[in-house]
Amino acid sequence: MANNNKAAMEEMHFFADVCKNFDHAAKFTQHDAGLLDQIRSCNSVFRFRFPIRRGNGFEVIDAWRIEHSHHQSPTKGGIRYSEMVNEDEVMALAALMTYKCAIVNVPFGGAKGGIKINPKEYTVQELENITRRYTVELTKKNFIGPSIDVPAPDYGSGEREMSWIADTYATMNPGQLDAMGVVTGKPIALHGIAGRREATGRGVAIAARECVSFAEDMEKLGLTAGLEGKKVIVQGLGNVGYYSAKYLAEFGATIVGICEFEGAIYNADGLDYDAVFQHRKATGSLLNFPGATSFENSGEGLEQPCDILVPAALENQITIDNIRRIKAKIIVEGANGPTTPEAEAIFYEEMGGFIVPDMYANAGGVTVSYFEWLKNLSHVAFGRMNRRFEENSNKNIVNMVESITGVNLSDSQRATIVKGASELELVNSGLEDTMIRSYHEIRETFVSTEGIDTLRTAAFVGAINKIAVSYQNLGIWP
Repeated sequence: MANNNKAAMEEMHFFADVCKNFDHAAKFTQHDAGLLDQIRSCNSVFRFRFPIRRGNGFEVIDAWRIEHSHHQSPTKGGIRYSEMVNEDEVMALAALMTYKCAIVNVPFGGAKGGIKINPKEYTVQELENITRRYTVELTKKNFIGPSIDVPAPDYGSGEREMSWIADTYATMNPGQLDAMGVVTGKPIALHGIAGRREATGRGVAIAARECVSFAEDMEKLGLTAGLEGKKVIVQGLGNVGYYSAKYLAEFGATIVGICEFEGAIYNADGLDYDAVFQHRKATGSLLNFPGATSFENSGEGLEQPCDILVPAALENQITIDNIRRIKAKIIVEGANGPTTPEAEAIFYEEMGGFIVPDMYANAGGVTVSYFEWLKNLSHVAFGRMNRRFEENSNKNIVNMVESITGVNLSDSQRATIVKGASELELVNSGLEDTMIRSYHEIRETFVSTEGIDTLRTAAFVGAINKIAVSYQNLGIWP
């Protein structure tokens, strides 16, 4: 019994870590203690169990949906399918969603869901039954809806699961015009949006690019400005890790290491991330990729020489046990909570490093989810109303310039200039603008507020101030 209690206590730490960071940042604000307590606390915790038929018997599934903050409606957050999921983790992730939305100026409260299963151990039919039953339980309690709480994919879930949720909700709410807005991260064919799948990874890459663009910050780290030539190790080759590597490489960085649960590979001269992905798909493992050094211990991959480390897997990957062996100067957190507070303190104070925090760095997903939700509520795709008008207007301008100057453009030049923006181009433009503006806000707080020691603290301060204003606008606090 004592060992079980100890294990339970060790499990209950993620939300405490988030609150520790919150409390540290709150010292740099002037808000009432009661208001700060309201912002910090989880408003609603729904823990439930339900049976599913499996084989000739039944299995009882544990599940959660937690709404951390209602300062904005609806609340927003993914659903995690994992046998490791627990209430503390879901509370922490819901809290991070609240702050994340505030940081990137997306008008949602924070929420999160969890289903305690290993999806690899279930058939597609069983996963569908679990997902649909989860949706039914949330709908019965009024815990889900386009104006109430809008789930999204997370670890272990994706477009398929979101389709099942949307269909189940629509079936239980016949005639509801905005029913497809109940979830985001849906397939394009089911009212999803272009660019959502790669949004989190693209946002991570943009965050890294903005971080290294400030020459004065990089000089303190002994690095040059810009991503060109920067060596990057990425942990995780799932959706976030793959697209983080893809766009970092496109922006000029060199991917030198990739880590997964089965091990890690490293090549100081660079790795072709797509070839690595295909190798793993074909063999079931990263290991033995041609030209790379393999490490059967995945943790060793994090400790190889690089400029930027992108942990894009799960929380608590960089701890007090391994932080001093990390050789990166910059950590860009693609995952939620990959660095413990104790490890972060050592990285800043002893190692002179720099961390781009998770609640900003991986906010690309919720940003584009917001765009998808707006699309579902407006019932029109971005670009549909104005794309041809823009093309015709640009064509008229080009024709006029050609007639005045006598210079005729080639077909390819003309096509580049006159074309109107597609939905994907508009989504990517909105995402890039959001990530750039948000980083500049965080950095301005970081450099202008005396005593703020990390970008994470600066991000928390900005989030707390924005959420406080929302509560004050609701008339709850003067």
